[in-house]
Amino acid sequence: MDLATLIGLIGAFGIVLASIMMGGSAGTFVNMPSVLVVFGGTALVTMMKFSLGKFLGAAAIAVKAFLHKPSAPEDLIVTSVELAKTARQGGLLALEDAEVPDEFMKSGLGMLIDGHPADVVRSTLTKDLNLTVSRHSDGQDIFKAIGDVGPAMGMIGTLIGLVQMLANMDDPKQIGPAMAVALLTTLYGAILANMFALPVADKLAVRSREEFTTKSLIIDALLGIQGGQNPRVIEGMLQTYLPRSKRPQEEE
Repeated sequence: MDLATLIGLIGAFGIVLASIMMGGSAGTFVNMPSVLVVFGGTALVTMMKFSLGKFLGAAAIAVKAFLHKPSAPEDLIVTSVELAKTARQGGLLALEDAEVPDEFMKSGLGMLIDGHPADVVRSTLTKDLNLTVSRHSDGQDIFKAIGDVGPAMGMIGTLIGLVQMLANMDDPKQIGPAMAVALLTTLYGAILANMFALPVADKLAVRSREEFTTKSLIIDALLGIQGGQNPRVIEGMLQTYLPRSKRPQEEE
């Protein structure tokens, strides 16, 4: 689990819950009509914007983005240099027993060992990369849509509550529940958008950029290994993926 996500998610909701508990009964902030309008309405309206498969798959994309972190570029460079040395000494078949923790690199390495041409390796891995980025983009779009629709459904609930309140001004017992719906739907919509949907969309964007970088690095490394380039040349080429502060030659 990404530590920043865990701390942020628990901390944000913890602060809100603590504020509610300090101010009185938590039951005051639970209203089923408001829950149905905001959460049910948001889910259904968002579903209208996308295919059912993409909508249902958004949760899996988000979970994978939070639980799976791409391999560190520094580790991939070290692994790539070791593989290049092995291939230079014993040929590509010598890489069969190599231990590669990254699944994308392992898949590409298998193509090298099987003797696929460089253009086939590049096109296949690039297609995999583009499809991964596309899936992340779909997930971002869905959670951004939830972030847009949530507050709007909150406003709709507020208007419903106000209409009910104004229609029952002669009955004081009806004013309180109607006002609760009016205010709580706005609160629920704001929480759904700003404490969940939009942060998830932003995190997916971060994960997408990270995965694009690491997979691009792997593609360059594998093509360099297949081309028989000197391990030092491959290392220098791959270090361009690192920030300048992390490049060894910049620190000397």
